[in-house]
Amino acid sequence: MLETLNAIDSFVWGPPLLVLLVGTGIMLTIRLGLLQVLKLPQALKLIFCAKNEGHGDVNSFKALCTALAATVGTGNIVGVATAIKAGGPGALFWMWLAAFFGMATKYAECLLAVKYRTVDANGNISGGPMYYIQNGLGKQYKPLAMMFCVFGIMCAYFGVGTFAQVNSIVEITKISAGIPVLYTGIALTILVAAVTIGGLQSISTVSSKVVPGMAVIYFFTTLGILVSFADQVPGAIALVIESAFTTTAAQGGFLGATVMLAMRNGVARGVFSNESGLGSAPIVAAAAKTHWPAEQGLVSMTGTFIDTIIICTMTGLSLIVTGVWNGELNGAAMTNAAFTSAFPAFGSWLLLVGLVLFAFTTILGWNYYGERCVEYLMGVKAILPYRIGFIILVAVGPFLKLEEIWVMSDIVNGLMALPNLIALVALSGVVVAETKSYQQHLKEEAELVPAKLAEETNH
Repeated sequence: MLETLNAIDSFVWGPPLLVLLVGTGIMLTIRLGLLQVLKLPQALKLIFCAKNEGHGDVNSFKALCTALAATVGTGNIVGVATAIKAGGPGALFWMWLAAFFGMATKYAECLLAVKYRTVDANGNISGGPMYYIQNGLGKQYKPLAMMFCVFGIMCAYFGVGTFAQVNSIVEITKISAGIPVLYTGIALTILVAAVTIGGLQSISTVSSKVVPGMAVIYFFTTLGILVSFADQVPGAIALVIESAFTTTAAQGGFLGATVMLAMRNGVARGVFSNESGLGSAPIVAAAAKTHWPAEQGLVSMTGTFIDTIIICTMTGLSLIVTGVWNGELNGAAMTNAAFTSAFPAFGSWLLLVGLVLFAFTTILGWNYYGERCVEYLMGVKAILPYRIGFIILVAVGPFLKLEEIWVMSDIVNGLMALPNLIALVALSGVVVAETKSYQQHLKEEAELVPAKLAEETNH
């Protein structure tokens, strides 16, 4: 059974999907005229200055924080370590490249989510790939939308939304603080239940408070590591770029890696971390209060920038400058070794706080993603049973160690992307048109300001 699942996993996350993911990003980058570079300052400004006018459930900042809650998780700590362990330092370069083109993908999918969003029977906003597939491509494509939702629910229930995060939390608290698995499991279940029963308003409120704080703490912790090993930073950056295009020789506990291995691990882990193209972030982006789909597209695009270009880079460089990447350790243990190299007394505790907060907020974000998929397939009456089922799975998660579950979660995570990417390619013309319309609106708005000032001066 496990061998079959591993074979399917290798196929799903093989060259075809990675080429489609990155290829879609390249196509959108060209069609949007390097929007992720030219409009990044505007996008970063909008995080805090978006007008939040228009129909929606939460403001743009809360929508971004909820999306970041789901993406900034164990992938930023454990995923980066496993990518570099398997592919060498060059994997970090390919993470950057995947994120660069992924920013255009994230912009497009979140723009479409707002454009084609709808309202459910409870009066809450519903949106995401299932709606822009059905309403954008036409009702004949509804089976594609249903396929996305089925994989989305499986991912929330059995994959990245529950077991992967729950196990990470109970393991790190047991190793670092000696807290028994049972106690951590009970506390985690109570916290998840308290937040998720309240729906998006509750999830987004918690996310908007926890996510910025945890990101800042983690950033300054890793910055401290880079400052402690400042003399190694230039060499580490040079090693990342050099290893991206040449074979990395075996050294210490590192077995060596080809360019293809670095590329595959970097792109796959980068996409797994920031979820650009998977179709998850658009589900919450649709709930943002805005008149302009392109405005939320820009805000959401910064999620990939923050997740991979900033947080994953800080983790990756920390692993390289401390030299732990070519040792015997892997995953969270490798990152822990990097933290304790710079901060022997409290490095493990800093990592513990970061990993627990990252994983906890990922559970919250994915709970909402799964809920919207359930609502699309079965209506609002299915939402409460779904939430109860989610909480039960969080409760039993600490005691499940089946390797088959991890491989299955990886498979459904990849399969989510297929319907979404088909829709993004087919609706790319709509994305371009909406972008032009929004930029024209901003131009006209800017031209009105001097005219209004002149009129007020004359009066």
